[in-house]
Amino acid sequence: MATVRASCPTCGDVELTTREVQVQVCSATDEGTYSFLCPSCRLIVNKPAEPRVVELLVSAGVRLVNWDMPAELSEAKYGPAINYDDLLAFHFEVESENWLEHVIAAGGGSLGSR
Repeated sequence: MATVRASCPTCGDVELTTREVQVQVCSATDEGTYSFLCPSCRLIVNKPAEPRVVELLVSAGVRLVNWDMPAELSEAKYGPAINYDDLLAFHFEVESENWLEHVIAAGGGSLGSR
């Protein structure tokens, strides 16, 4: 099993086995990253990976995971953008008693319109 040398932002250089590293590639953009759990501090570390690095890691035996962008990103957006007043109204609504019942009764519409 090959050894992979990577860098943890907390601990610096660490050595990992290929089983301790995972490569992720986005099917829409072909952008890659790799991630690992630092053996010293147990921090999950994610790093960008250029295609050459992805190829090298995968050829060494690192698991490759292909992922897709969420479908919601390509959905048409309707209505005005959420602003700070909307966020504040939502905060106060969630702090009130029976807020969920109120939202359900209102059909999930505007929270600040009671």
